[in-house]
Amino acid sequence: MASGDDATDRHPRRLDDDEMQAWLPVIRFVQLLPQVLDRALKDEVGLNHARYAILIMLAGQIDGGATTMTELARIAGLSRSRLSHALDSLEERGWVERTSCHRDKRTLSATLTPAGREVLRSAAPVHVEQIRELVLDPLTAEERVQLSGILSKLLPGVTAAL
Repeated sequence: MASGDDATDRHPRRLDDDEMQAWLPVIRFVQLLPQVLDRALKDEVGLNHARYAILIMLAGQIDGGATTMTELARIAGLSRSRLSHALDSLEERGWVERTSCHRDKRTLSATLTPAGREVLRSAAPVHVEQIRELVLDPLTAEERVQLSGILSKLLPGVTAAL
């Protein structure tokens, strides 16, 4: 049998027990954390975590500058259609404003409004408390450095696959 016909060449090997022991908690964590963050933000300020993340990204723009939809979708890890739907909701609430980009009128960009900044001011303490409680406080300072290093090593592969 030629090596190209070998089933092991076409299908990756199964995870061994050690790999599975490392992988299963990752799956649970990445699935559950957004749900918990959503619940806290919705209960306190009526905002889900994905929309909060969009507002945070817009708030981080230097001098209140605008971010193009393409760049925002890339950073947020959302499809253009999901981003557009989220921005529709944020714009209806008066928290985000979309405009044509000054360099290319066909390109839309988004900016945070003063009302959007106010929502962030009320949501941030809720979000920060949840992050501390669920992610940072259970770890030692050394483990936080390790976590940052591990995720920094893994993120390029994930973002490149988008």
